[in-house]
Amino acid sequence: MRARLLLLLLCFLPSLIASRDDSHDSSSDSDDDEACPSLPLSDHLLEFYIGGKWVAPTPLTAAADDETTTTTNSSSFQTMNVINPSTEESIATIALGSLADTNAAVQAARDALSTWSQQTSIPERIALVEQLLHIYDQRQEEMAQLISAEMGAPLDFAREAQVGSGLYHIEQFLQAMEYFEPEKLLPGVIMHDNDNENNPTTLIFQEPVGVVALITPWNWPMNQVTLKVIPALLVGCTCILKPSEVAPLSSLLFAEMIHQAGFPPGVFNLVNGDGVGVGTQLSSHMHVDMISFTGSTRAGKLISQAAALSNLKKTSLELGGKGANIIFADIVDDGLQDIVKAGVWSCFDNSGQSCNAPTRMLVERSIYDTAIQIANDTIHGDDIVFRPAHHEGDFYGPVSSRVQYERVQRYIQLGMDEGATLVAGGLGRPDGVTRGYFVRPTIFADVTPDMTIMQEEIFGPVLSIMPFDTEEEALEIANGTPYGLSNYFYTRDKSRRRRLAKSLKSGMVEINGIGADEGAPFAAVRASGNGREGGLYGLEDFCVIKVVSGM
Repeated sequence: MRARLLLLLLCFLPSLIASRDDSHDSSSDSDDDEACPSLPLSDHLLEFYIGGKWVAPTPLTAAADDETTTTTNSSSFQTMNVINPSTEESIATIALGSLADTNAAVQAARDALSTWSQQTSIPERIALVEQLLHIYDQRQEEMAQLISAEMGAPLDFAREAQVGSGLYHIEQFLQAMEYFEPEKLLPGVIMHDNDNENNPTTLIFQEPVGVVALITPWNWPMNQVTLKVIPALLVGCTCILKPSEVAPLSSLLFAEMIHQAGFPPGVFNLVNGDGVGVGTQLSSHMHVDMISFTGSTRAGKLISQAAALSNLKKTSLELGGKGANIIFADIVDDGLQDIVKAGVWSCFDNSGQSCNAPTRMLVERSIYDTAIQIANDTIHGDDIVFRPAHHEGDFYGPVSSRVQYERVQRYIQLGMDEGATLVAGGLGRPDGVTRGYFVRPTIFADVTPDMTIMQEEIFGPVLSIMPFDTEEEALEIANGTPYGLSNYFYTRDKSRRRRLAKSLKSGMVEINGIGADEGAPFAAVRASGNGREGGLYGLEDFCVIKVVSGM
């Protein structure tokens, strides 16, 4: 039951953080000026986890003469402040890795690969991940507080969805290992007597790809860390994790859990850094065999180029999205109000910072005006509370950073400039909110397919609504962006369900609000990437195929 609940949360059912308490208004409460509670910060903020040890950064030969450089004992290394998006204040300072640190982590992973992949049995690897699961479960509250502080998820949402997603994925990968076949007979081939030299058998080996670099984003920290680290370790890869520099605190805690669980030195390594530095170094490293990246399409293209130009390393990319939510008129009897309302809150979940959010609502024209009214009532009828993320309860949190806040503001301005009708929200902070990167949940109507807000990923709480007249038109609009991650539609017509499911150009299609079963992969196509994360497919993504004949 817990696993199913978490899956539904991640599929953006309307669990969202919108208070219905009439005693509140859309301002922060009087106690919101209180200082944030002390955080369970790592003792290793200025260190990296390499070769089973916490190590200091390699000193730079020439310190940059700016405020991002820290000098210790005449040695220097670059640092970066971690900003709480609720308060705009620094809550920690982390070290940023150099090429020497990246090289050390890759070498540690390379040194550990042979023993981990060839001499450590699958049951032994499973036992270590089970121990990690136990530790993760015991330290959930620490993890929730760090995620809430570093990227702005309301504390209860951080506990249930953010931290819960990591727990869910670890459990799911352990279950998927029951179906993982490191060695299998070529399909269609009859098994012969191995003693008969005249009838050799062809086998397929699924072997670990080798040393893998894992680059994760800030919007769902533990969701993405566990989707990458756990399958890589289970199939026998060794890895280097570079978490987002915007939200690195949770990953430092995860590294502590790895150490506490007793994984051998070098199997897991962590180096903090930015994309231009450590990210580029890992992508182009000649001794990295695969890179798994979740982030923007722009960055994914750069990583693909670096991977190809270095050693043609394997890539697994989970990139941007611009999901369409198509609502046909024949669904009215099934509850149009609930469907539209769910679509609105699904778009705004996690403050709109989810790649598979249904950010484009396409509504059949005969029910279009009604749908707009429902969407408007959803925003204005529900008493939305905005509060700093460290509080408990149901409320709406900030976006992750000043950069993200300004990005969303630019897109809202573009929507107005290009002629879309502003139904709700708009520019600036919510009324009564004076600090923090809080965005007004915004709805545009009368949007056209060529508008920027219909074509580009915004990654904030902005929903675009437009009408359509025919199934063919809806399909053309839905497929009319470069992306191909998730699409959604509602109809009672069974034949239409199959037609659309086959014709929508996306790695995932959800029909009538029914989420995928446990173990289904998180899949992408086109400009949304090529990744297959989760379950058995996620395990196999970290493998290479070897064909062996004559056994």
